[in-house]
Amino acid sequence: MADAKVIPFGEEPRSRRKGPRQGRAHRAQGPLKPVPQQRDEERDQQRPEAAATAATAATAASVPPPPPQDRPGGAGGPGGGWERRLAHGLSFLRRRVTGEYEVDDFGYDEDLTDQVLMSLLRPMYENYFRIEVKGIDNIPDSGGALVVANHSGVLPLDGLMLQVAVHDHHPAGRHLRLLAADLVFMLPVVNELARKLGHTLACSEDAQLLLERGEVVGVMPEGFKGIGKPFSERYKLQRFGRGGFVSTALRAGAPIVPCSIVGAEEIYPMIGNAKTLARLLGFPYFPITPTFPWLGPLGGVPLPTKWTIQFGEPIPTDGYPPEAADDPMLMFNLTDQVRETIQHTLYKLLVQRRSVFF
Repeated sequence: MADAKVIPFGEEPRSRRKGPRQGRAHRAQGPLKPVPQQRDEERDQQRPEAAATAATAATAASVPPPPPQDRPGGAGGPGGGWERRLAHGLSFLRRRVTGEYEVDDFGYDEDLTDQVLMSLLRPMYENYFRIEVKGIDNIPDSGGALVVANHSGVLPLDGLMLQVAVHDHHPAGRHLRLLAADLVFMLPVVNELARKLGHTLACSEDAQLLLERGEVVGVMPEGFKGIGKPFSERYKLQRFGRGGFVSTALRAGAPIVPCSIVGAEEIYPMIGNAKTLARLLGFPYFPITPTFPWLGPLGGVPLPTKWTIQFGEPIPTDGYPPEAADDPMLMFNLTDQVRETIQHTLYKLLVQRRSVFF
């Protein structure tokens, strides 16, 4: 497409200008009138104004026009947003076809995550659960950090929403690498998607390696005990394992950031557990909710609750000696401190909440 010709502001197109002949014919219609001679002092007063006008015009002509994306209705305006999205989409497809993208040794595909997977999760995050994020600045702008959060909701949607919160709201644009249970990597399709999103096996070796690389790692120590607990025990934290996440943070010298999530407990109110069916299927639990399995696939639609995710003040670990990671009493104290911080914040957020859905 050829470039459009830009006409400077205040200048008429040539087709509208009067040529020399038209000008002379117009003047010839009436008698010529003598032009009075200006006095020298009047010309002297007008010269500075003319000079200033000329300087202003020269300066304006020397300033380049704003780029299209900064102009109203340009590529970045309301009328040009689709062009920019189309360009990004075509660029993404070109990278996928030519192989110009990177995947780390854990299977994390940052390009696919940013361009596709986050775009699929974002409508649920922004429009369905309408998540409010607090304290995101408590995650450091650089270096490793371990985010420890409560776990709930029958299905691990809270982990995915937590990942979107860090990706979209952190001022440094950081990515959260979640530690997932073995079952996640045993399921077809889910295994591949989890790897692409940056999830890795919940083991201390992988977590420590990511922290030493300067990544933000997320862990939910309650595991299946938290995500599969009955609705009557909502917002009551389960046991945090044996404190392995504290030992990992101590060895890497990474701060621990407590995180509290309110709203996920009510998306699938679990009123029963079919344990026999769960054993037959190899699942840790088989949930029974007011809508599942009675409504079939429709019962798998989560309730549109209002969420709040709050990140607490980081707990530093770099001041401890290297042998502190093997001190069981220290690990117990730090684990209890993190757990109590999350529990206290959950209660505070529940008191502030106006409604489950608003």
